Amino acid sequence: MTKSNKIPRSGIIKCNPSTADNTRIFIDGSTRSHAALQTASIGLGTYKPGWQWSLHAGPQTGKSSENHIGYVISGRMKVKDPFGNEAEVEAGCAFEIMPGSDAWVMGDEPCIALDFIPMSNPAKSK
Repeated sequence: MTKSNKIPRSGIIKCNPSTADNTRIFIDGSTRSHAALQTASIGLGTYKPGWQWSLHAGPQTGKSSENHIGYVISGRMKVKDPFGNEAEVEAGCAFEIMPGSDAWVMGDEPCIALDFIPMSNPAKSK
């Protein structure tokens, strides 16, 4: 019998998005980092007052917004879907926003939010 060179896998993956070394700094200085887990990525965004996806993120990424599932920790945002419907999401609010939507920070305090991105094929993302 030959010895396997496979490294044992852990059933626990732990990381902190606030200390990740993959922070994106948007045009206005707002930030977003993420922690990649096995089946999902957890993002942590700190969006400054006045931040807006279509002004400060979209032009930088070169693409339209994607589906977002998230939770607002503090502050608030207004979101607008591609059909023109608007809703405010505030601290304590979970949300899902369809692709092609826009969002902007409301008020004078930053909006801090988590977003959850399922990985479509976890085996390939390693």
